[in-house]
Amino acid sequence: MEIAILALDGAFDTGLATVLDAFATANELAQLQGLGSLRFDTRVVGMRRRVRTAQGMQVPVAPAEAVTAPDWVVVPAIGAKMPGPLQQALARPDVADAGAALREWRTGGARVAAACIGTFVLAESGLLAGQRATTTWWLVPVFRQRYPRVQLEQSRMVVASGPFLTAGAALGHMDLALALVRQSSPELAATTARYLVVDARAAQSAYAIADHLAHSDPLVERFEAWARQRLDQGFSLDEAASALATSKRTLARRMNEVLGKSPLSYFQDLRVERAVHLLKTSRANLDRIAEQVGYADGITLGTLLRRRLGKGVREIRGTTA
Repeated sequence: MEIAILALDGAFDTGLATVLDAFATANELAQLQGLGSLRFDTRVVGMRRRVRTAQGMQVPVAPAEAVTAPDWVVVPAIGAKMPGPLQQALARPDVADAGAALREWRTGGARVAAACIGTFVLAESGLLAGQRATTTWWLVPVFRQRYPRVQLEQSRMVVASGPFLTAGAALGHMDLALALVRQSSPELAATTARYLVVDARAAQSAYAIADHLAHSDPLVERFEAWARQRLDQGFSLDEAASALATSKRTLARRMNEVLGKSPLSYFQDLRVERAVHLLKTSRANLDRIAEQVGYADGITLGTLLRRRLGKGVREIRGTTA
């Protein structure tokens, strides 16, 4: 998964660092768990050549125009926490430029996530009009007044709506990052949460991330482990339910609740993920890779990859792993 993290001047230090650390930890744990095909490639981008955080630290950024086709764009918060300074910040030229960049990325197929006050930057682009979203709790009245066409769900920590994902409050950055990891691997998201935020000790458990705990599901994690062991075989919902000692209906319901996908759809996602990894890390021909991920031939796999990713085999092999 290719993720562009949009850092604007005055970025909230904790939010930016949290997102970066969460994906870096997930990558390390993926290697330890033998999930070599799963990786979150992050790139911090900016609308200006020089970006400083709210605490004055300089952030190395790539120019936004250099990032053309990310899977996700993540917008961390900016450090303007109160209504007056926030409204001044939203009037800055770089925020207007960020809105234009977000619209362009979205037109190219990227999905967009924003946390805390970053939700204002996303809403400012106009992309959230008609969508459901959440934001930081103390600025709900300002958000409602400024963006009346957004369906605000202020009681929820994380809200998914079409190609958008929003999280509320400062530590919602961790919820947001875990939600993105969970889309690729519920098992990896659970492990990442255990390393970063969930601790059995009372002093730590009070700060456990609410959205992750609400969506963590052992059955879904077991389904993922079962699926990854048989990507070269045909998918059978009957076999999956039997192997996991559950009913087809329960498995389908839990998958939909946690990932918003059917078991078959997620199984196909894992096949695509493995195929992309093999294309980037091996010189095996397309027919051989198709065999390893359960497709009849290379033509079928190539067609699927272009339909799902918008890229051909040569383009995928030419990108950096």
